[in-house]
Amino acid sequence: MPTILDPDALERITYLTGSASIVPGLSSTPARVPFDDGVVDFLNEVSRELMRDRAAKAYPDLITFGFWIRKSSVRKLKERFKVDDGALRLGRGLVFHVAPSNVPVNFAYSLAAGLLSGNANVVRVPSRDFPQVEILADVFRKVLADHEEMKPYVLLLRYGRDKDINDWFSSIADVRIVWGGDRTIAELRKSELPPRSGEITFADRYSLAVIDSDSYLAIGDKAKVAEDFYNDTLSFDQNACTSPRIIVWTGKQIERAKKIFWEKEHELAAKKYAFQAIQSVDKLTKSYLIAAVEPGVKIEARPDNRIVRVTVPKITNYLMDYRGSGGYFYEYNCEDILEIRELCGDKRCQTIAYIGDGKAVLPLIRTGIKGIDRVVPMGKTMDFDLIWDGYNLPALLSRAIVLA
Repeated sequence: MPTILDPDALERITYLTGSASIVPGLSSTPARVPFDDGVVDFLNEVSRELMRDRAAKAYPDLITFGFWIRKSSVRKLKERFKVDDGALRLGRGLVFHVAPSNVPVNFAYSLAAGLLSGNANVVRVPSRDFPQVEILADVFRKVLADHEEMKPYVLLLRYGRDKDINDWFSSIADVRIVWGGDRTIAELRKSELPPRSGEITFADRYSLAVIDSDSYLAIGDKAKVAEDFYNDTLSFDQNACTSPRIIVWTGKQIERAKKIFWEKEHELAAKKYAFQAIQSVDKLTKSYLIAAVEPGVKIEARPDNRIVRVTVPKITNYLMDYRGSGGYFYEYNCEDILEIRELCGDKRCQTIAYIGDGKAVLPLIRTGIKGIDRVVPMGKTMDFDLIWDGYNLPALLSRAIVLA
């Protein structure tokens, strides 16, 4: 039985789309087939509105999302995730999404995954006042005005840490998706799910970059590489789980490549990065802590504190316990990719961004490590996909009905 919803709880919710009147009937909203034509048309309209929106054009992450949900892109996804096993597929029903607070557009990708898999969706958006959230909410409201039938499928909410509200939405959810890390997951798990309901969690993760020095030096447009690295790291203060925190250098020209790479990155950061003094203290603290537990580390010379680099003599299993953000990087000179097996064998290890040949990490993966879910080119770590953190979202958000 669903938890009894306190009427006062509805008053503690801010509705970015929809209203309190929709909430009581959410659990009876019909599931749809994955990649339903009506859903695809709806998302395509959202895409068109985003592309026309003047405010949206100031935010590359909004435009990227707009391209991702346009009809031509979704058709490719539909073909890619097509399953020919004779079963009929429907969405699981109602998906309750809890979005992370540090990535403004993540909630929209999570919503789109739920919609494309055939589900109604309740999405708790970030509590921080990101302009991107407000722009997206405006666009969704505008498109929903012409798609009344979609209103129960797209409910965007904002509320504080409120267990009563979490209890209610969890009690009627067929799937709960929790982004935002270990603490958020622990908090949400205090709210029980029905026995037949599932949960997908995106816990605290870390990522790294593997740069082949010879391949880097052969690249003509090194300013583009600097921009790609910036987008993967400093554009989100290096707080995204996909942001590399360790740079593993390979190849025969490591020192020469390092010099050019970091010079380009410092130049770009000086122009674009909003640096705050407190970040200098945080980086200094982290570098002293790692120096105290790991003899032989070296804090590299730098023109300012926008980017702080710490070279480590070996990769240890506790290195990421001392990870920093806002432009704080560990570096390691690697002769054999298996040297980083201990680090990548940790379940917290998520993405490897690479310059060179991505297949160079295959010997590492084939050792049977429990970490690494993604290996992508530099500049692509933030690109969302329906397979994320090793989860096939269309498969997990739908059910197969066998017709014998």
